Amino acid sequence: MQTLRVALAQVNTTIGDFEGNRTLMLEAARRAAAANVDLVAFPELAVTGYPPEDELLRPAFIADAEASLQRLAEEARDLPPLVVGCLTFDQHLYNSAAVLHGGRVVARYHKQRLPNYGVFDEERYFQAGEEGLVCIIGGVEVGITVCEDAWYPGGPVSDAAIAGAKVVVNINASPYHFGKTRSRERMIATRAADNTVAIAYVNQVGGQDELVFDGNSFVVDATGELIARGASMTEDLVIVDLPVEETVRLQLHDARLRRMRVDGTVWPVARVEVTQVPADRDPHPATHDETSAPDDLAEVYQALVVGTRDYIRKSGFEHAFVALSGGIDSAIVGAVAVDALGAEHVTGVSLPSRYSSEGSVSDAVDLAQRLGIRLVSMAIEPMHQAALDTLAYEFGPGDAGTAGENVQSRIRGLLMMALSNHTPRSMVLTTGNKSEYACGYATLYGDMVGGFAVIKDVPKTLVWRLSRYRNTLGEVIPLASIEKPPSAELRPGQLDSDSLPQYEVLDPIIEAYVEEDLSLDAIVARGFDEATVRRVIDMVNRNEYKRRQSPPGVKITPRAFGRDRRLPLATRYRGY
Repeated sequence: MQTLRVALAQVNTTIGDFEGNRTLMLEAARRAAAANVDLVAFPELAVTGYPPEDELLRPAFIADAEASLQRLAEEARDLPPLVVGCLTFDQHLYNSAAVLHGGRVVARYHKQRLPNYGVFDEERYFQAGEEGLVCIIGGVEVGITVCEDAWYPGGPVSDAAIAGAKVVVNINASPYHFGKTRSRERMIATRAADNTVAIAYVNQVGGQDELVFDGNSFVVDATGELIARGASMTEDLVIVDLPVEETVRLQLHDARLRRMRVDGTVWPVARVEVTQVPADRDPHPATHDETSAPDDLAEVYQALVVGTRDYIRKSGFEHAFVALSGGIDSAIVGAVAVDALGAEHVTGVSLPSRYSSEGSVSDAVDLAQRLGIRLVSMAIEPMHQAALDTLAYEFGPGDAGTAGENVQSRIRGLLMMALSNHTPRSMVLTTGNKSEYACGYATLYGDMVGGFAVIKDVPKTLVWRLSRYRNTLGEVIPLASIEKPPSAELRPGQLDSDSLPQYEVLDPIIEAYVEEDLSLDAIVARGFDEATVRRVIDMVNRNEYKRRQSPPGVKITPRAFGRDRRLPLATRYRGY
């Protein structure tokens, strides 16, 4: 039976690291060549890293990217054909897939469907392509597409199938959010079955600013059945034999393709011969260790680890400071930091005040010991009292209120940044969660100070679940930190529930308003108290200015604050 042996190389590229990205691709291609593959596919814009954003407005960046592509082609001269995500500038700038073989670029395909929603902004930079591409590789007709091209019925995948493709290679930089892995696989499986064509889907892996790319590359046959899956959140090389003869048989029996050829509006498709003869290999099929679908909770936690590790290291930092309060948020951030960087590259800081409970201090010590990190303790009372004395004339007699409480948080922010500033290549990791950021229950220039907000997009209820999950891998988070009622401890007996609804009520309301854009009435119709919903909406609306000044953080939910959800700061629209 004729097969096409395909290698999907999910690599962790870095924007602008042309030499490093090229080295990654060459190493993966050489490993694939040792398995006698017919082609090796790499992710979208693998030459430059994704997303390059306004680097794409620099002519020098575009020229350097093209030079790196040409050098990659030359260095891969003796390797199997490579399908590589790259830039093309030809009067306009294109997001392209280049086919490399024999020391040169033998074909290019320009992405036709340019996403311009959520975190994507490709119409800002790219011109859409207008021609499909089918390459003859190993004697098999292979369609080439890029990411969004495969996300809609019809279009480039159908054009390739109508033009005779038996396999479609789809190269991607598809960022992660909770639950996306399964929805991706369902969508691509539908596309394969609808067009009676096998699809090899390769995805980028690794963190880039707020985004995490999860890998999870996979292959489906012409019936939509999953036949191979790559690893989640780590680099992998997926090698699989695609049953070409079976695809041909299915296409002969499927009248839909014939009908599409007659009735459909088909864009032009170029045909380029790359290699007619399959790679010389033994008749035994390639075996890829079947990777089961990742557990949702495990994948979220690993996304936090990958996003934190790559943001710090790709930005040129190597050490992290985490303020440990004894609470659950700082505990999970401390655990993520250690898993991302190693205990030797993380310092915990205890900053007790006059209102800190003995249990909070001891829980911070316990956590640091379990994580194996150094713990620095700095009591803030002298600075706190000095600040209150300085402000006394303006504040007047009596309780200084919220402003007085926030002095403590801002002193802590000052000390954390001083430690980071004094320590070469170090960064402060903030500990606020999505529930707090949504409602403004965080202090600007206080606990929001730092370089990266690890759990900025993680609702509080999910923080608890992740903490219990992390303890299944090794009990590092004290049970007391998980079970104690949440408190900022900025005044005697303070609890989060004094200022916020219970998180079990708050988080679904935030999800409905922030992620689903539901109205007050629609949220109330789900069974929530109207006054509570109105209060939450008001808090979310009036704290956009705080969130705009917060550090970046890992995107976990379908709609994160920041580049994903963009609202005006000065607005009078209230949402109800």
